[in-house]
Amino acid sequence: MFPMPRLMVLALLIARAAGEGWEDRIGVLGDKVLEVSEGTEVPYPIFQFKSSNPDVTSYSVTGQTDGKINISDEGWLYLQQPLDWAEESTHNIQVEALVGMETVDGPYSVTINVKDINNHPPVFVQTEYHGEVLERTPPDEPFMRVSATDLDNPDTPNARLSYSIVTQIPDRLKKPFFQINSITGEISTTPEGQEHLRAREGVQYGVPEDPEGNAERLKSKFDEYCTPSKDIPYELNPFFTCVERSESLRMNPVDDPDYILIIKVQDLEGMSENAFSASVKVTVAVKRNLWSSPGPVTIHENLVAEYPLKIAQVQSNIPEALYKLAQKERFPKFPFTINEGGEIFVTEPLDREEKDMYILVVFAQDEEGADLDMPMEIPVTVEDANDNPPTCEEPLTVFEVQENEKMGSQIGVLEVYDLDEENSANSLLTYQLLTHEPESSSGPVFRVEELSGKIQLLKSSLSRKEAPEYQLTVKVTDQGGADTGLSNECKIVIKVIDINNEIPVFEQNDYGTKSTPEDTPLGTTLLTVLAMDADDLGTGSSKVEYHITDGNQDGLFSIDDEGNIYVVQPLDFESKSTYRLQIDATNPEPLVPGVAYDSRSTTFLSIEVTNVDELPEFDQDIYMVNIPENATVGTIVVKLEAKDPEGAEISYKLEGDVKNWLELNATSGEIKTKAKLDHEEVAVYAIKVTAYEKELPENEVQADVSIQILNVNDNFPKLTEKQGFICVKDATPLVLHAEDNDGPPFGQPFTFTLAQPKKFSNFQIHAVDGTSANLVLKKAPAEDKTFTLPINIKDSAGLGVSHKFEVTVCNCTSLGYCYIEPEGHAGKYGLPATVGILGGTFAFIALIMAVVFYRSRKRNEKKPAKEAEDTDAML
Repeated sequence: MFPMPRLMVLALLIARAAGEGWEDRIGVLGDKVLEVSEGTEVPYPIFQFKSSNPDVTSYSVTGQTDGKINISDEGWLYLQQPLDWAEESTHNIQVEALVGMETVDGPYSVTINVKDINNHPPVFVQTEYHGEVLERTPPDEPFMRVSATDLDNPDTPNARLSYSIVTQIPDRLKKPFFQINSITGEISTTPEGQEHLRAREGVQYGVPEDPEGNAERLKSKFDEYCTPSKDIPYELNPFFTCVERSESLRMNPVDDPDYILIIKVQDLEGMSENAFSASVKVTVAVKRNLWSSPGPVTIHENLVAEYPLKIAQVQSNIPEALYKLAQKERFPKFPFTINEGGEIFVTEPLDREEKDMYILVVFAQDEEGADLDMPMEIPVTVEDANDNPPTCEEPLTVFEVQENEKMGSQIGVLEVYDLDEENSANSLLTYQLLTHEPESSSGPVFRVEELSGKIQLLKSSLSRKEAPEYQLTVKVTDQGGADTGLSNECKIVIKVIDINNEIPVFEQNDYGTKSTPEDTPLGTTLLTVLAMDADDLGTGSSKVEYHITDGNQDGLFSIDDEGNIYVVQPLDFESKSTYRLQIDATNPEPLVPGVAYDSRSTTFLSIEVTNVDELPEFDQDIYMVNIPENATVGTIVVKLEAKDPEGAEISYKLEGDVKNWLELNATSGEIKTKAKLDHEEVAVYAIKVTAYEKELPENEVQADVSIQILNVNDNFPKLTEKQGFICVKDATPLVLHAEDNDGPPFGQPFTFTLAQPKKFSNFQIHAVDGTSANLVLKKAPAEDKTFTLPINIKDSAGLGVSHKFEVTVCNCTSLGYCYIEPEGHAGKYGLPATVGILGGTFAFIALIMAVVFYRSRKRNEKKPAKEAEDTDAML
């Protein structure tokens, strides 16, 4: 029996486990990983282990129990005290089953992972933060950071912190000057803070390096602005001590900050109403930013001075800073330098026309080259000086004006440029007419507008005969006046061009009739017409353009700028034989008012097309027809039709019918078959048909006829060999080959099958490829025998017949020949007869050789030795 406390604990464990559903909390004793939330109310049943040993009387637990984990005799692992993730996130224990004091099962490893709950609020690392920010600090540059910690599990939202600014004091503009990174706690300025944050005048924060020196400076200021009593020492003067305390306070940013921020941090990423939070006070002092651009800087070009010339100075917030100068853009020459005190110099005179602006980049760095302040840009503008005179665009400017141009008309604008600064007095130009040749008795013919350079006509009309051209000299001055500006002279020629007051006149108002045959080649010139214009040569007023304005509706003729009339489309006497063309002459320039084209600018030409005996013409150059190879004899293949332009009677003749398959109707041009066609012999049958005039046979024309003979499945597969043998000792399959004269899609692949498979069950057929198959003998027969097998062979379209194939099954020699013929057949001999025949043949050959030898010997006895040798050689 358990003591009462143990019984009560066991009862509580069973009650709580039953209340929470204990089915999932009971299992076989073994290695296990369990999870328990921290802060769980105790006693808390974790898991009940049950050993497989029925004699177990109790269980024990050892390891990292920390006095908080225990086990009952019934195997209930439970908590005696709550767990804390911050103290220990994992407990490794061992559980074993006992009989009495002896271990009978285990020990087993049990890991208890403590599940974190959000039971710790965040805490700032410091109770108060102090920071300093420079004026004009960009928003993306943090100037300080706050930090908080949370004892909860950092891998869970319980310890994920979010920072925010709750209060900004003062907030006079009702705009936030500061912002905080919600994740990192980094504090930076807002765009409004960059604009409005300013250090207080006269205040310098920081601990003085020389307190005595600061005290002396304070006394000097007190003497300067106050009326001190010489009889009272400074330290006893209540006014001085008051000022001293005030200045001391103002020099300490902690006691007298410019801004106070209240910053809050929340756990659960700041996304829950149940999140814990903490707040901290942050004091911020605004320091004067000595690092500021002195620009923009302006320098006069070609400035006469002693170089190097100081143009600006910069000062870093860090006294020990080293200064460096660079250019923002790549330029071959960089005439600037900076010294160790931050003074910037230009090293030589500048030329605005060479470069009108430089962007200087100033760096304040430490000895290792790290930036102490953000790199700063200083624009340097080169101010223009009037050092470039006006320049004429062209050495000689040429304009044209017509004789009938109205008074006040703009003849042109004199193009002049000045390299000095645009839209400045240095490039402001004025124009003055100096010379005007020839001069007119009635005064100047042209004027030049003073500010624009526009040239206008001052007379109501011009006469080319009086003056074909005028020469002007114009003085151009900058800076708006002849006394202070630079100037140049421009030359102008104004040509007076003839007006179009004359019309083109043809040399003939009718060029009569021109005959040409209907087969005239395209591009042939039929006639050249000519019109003259009395206006000045070389102008648009005298240039003549020709146009066929009537009689050319079919577009058969054309005319060029020289008046050549030529053929551009084929002529046809049978369609139309005569044409009456109207040709007009005009100028590209418009006629002056009051002048109009009349009959003198119009002429006519009649064209007569003469007949030519033309060749007949087929309605097609090439005829392509299809006909199946099994077409019935007499089938119409094609009907050709040719016509003669003059209407002559046409006859036809056929050429190239090498197979004599066709016949042609000489009158109608109809082609029929007169024999059976064969695709396998000729797939494409090419012939020629000639059409000729019956009355004039030499006038003929040919047409090609291509007849595609379509394949028809009119052949079936056939065996190439109809007999064979199979050796019993080595029953190698016999190969069957077949062929078909048809082409695709009526040829191969072939299908081989036995027509009577049950009767000849000892044989099988297996396909090899599209034209062959193996005949396989399944087992040797009882005796040698010849079988006649019916074999069906079909082509790819399913057409085929049964073929008889004779196969002999026999015993074979080593060379593969049968010893004996299994059955006698007429015209065949057995082995004995074959041997007898061979023996007789060899005996006959031996007899012949003996006779030849005997006669040769007799001949050698009668002839000289040399002849005997020759005879032997021949034999």
